[in-house]
Amino acid sequence: MTHLKPTETNSLGQPIGELVENWKPPPIPSDEAMEGRFCRLERLAPSKHGPPLFAANATDVSGAMWTYLPYGPFPDFDGYLAWLTERAKSTDPMFFAIVERSSGRAIGLASYLRIDPAAGSIEVGHLAYSPALQRTPAATEAMSLMMKRAFDLGYRRYEWKCNALNAASCAAARRLGFVFEGIFRQALVVKGRNRDTAWFSILDREWPRLRDRFERWLAPRNFDDNGRQKISLSDC
Repeated sequence: MTHLKPTETNSLGQPIGELVENWKPPPIPSDEAMEGRFCRLERLAPSKHGPPLFAANATDVSGAMWTYLPYGPFPDFDGYLAWLTERAKSTDPMFFAIVERSSGRAIGLASYLRIDPAAGSIEVGHLAYSPALQRTPAATEAMSLMMKRAFDLGYRRYEWKCNALNAASCAAARRLGFVFEGIFRQALVVKGRNRDTAWFSILDREWPRLRDRFERWLAPRNFDDNGRQKISLSDC
């Protein structure tokens, strides 16, 4: 856990936080598409994205991708389409379909949520990655594109939260450059079970280094003819 030291004291000798000069709350992110080399993030459109998403999710026959999400699995398409339709109406969370460039298929979902311009804080979540998206360059690129939009708009803090028992999500957060901040105990009841929530964040001053790291890792020269990475993101 990182402990930040105050940089100033007031007239009473009490420590106070650093001054945030010329602060202007950033705008709400737009729903315009985010373009990458491996994927494209499009604002969720149930009639367009629903069928390929349902088909991609169905390849997860064990249902493991839904274990730590507060919804799912969805046994039939009509139920899934109804759920997508409600999600598409929301602006917080703001859902995006992750579309694979090579096939044009939607193979995952992600969202911005807890969007707080006054604080300059925004969270990424509701990550529903089908097996076709898991552990692919597109999965990493999608997260880098969402980070980039948030920090380019002027957000100061980018959050990732997950079930503290979700080892894969915690590991993914660290791999992407998030800093672990701690655990909120008994934070939620999800699917009838207790959830302790692990909190991670990236700050605006950390973004330039991480942006360069993503660019080096995603560069064409870092992948061989079979699409395998030559250098891991951690080594970048």
